[in-house]
Amino acid sequence: MKKTWRSFEMDTLMNILTEIDSSIVWDQENALIDDRMLDSFDIISLVSEMEGAFDIEIEASEMVPDNFNSVEAMRKMIVRLQGS
Repeated sequence: MKKTWRSFEMDTLMNILTEIDSSIVWDQENALIDDRMLDSFDIISLVSEMEGAFDIEIEASEMVPDNFNSVEAMRKMIVRLQGS
């Protein structure tokens, strides 16, 4: 059975992102890393918050732009890591 992404999980992710930077329209961006909207400090903060909120462990090998360039990419990574 395919796992679905519940709205409160998306709300949690959006709250984490908004706490990092409330000036970014997160769900409309697709190049957060490539366009340098998130820096290394933001990523470290984001990873820490995501690990705690979603009970996952994000290994260094997961910290690549493809996993953080958009909200959808982050969602997919979280779902994948929750299933592993």
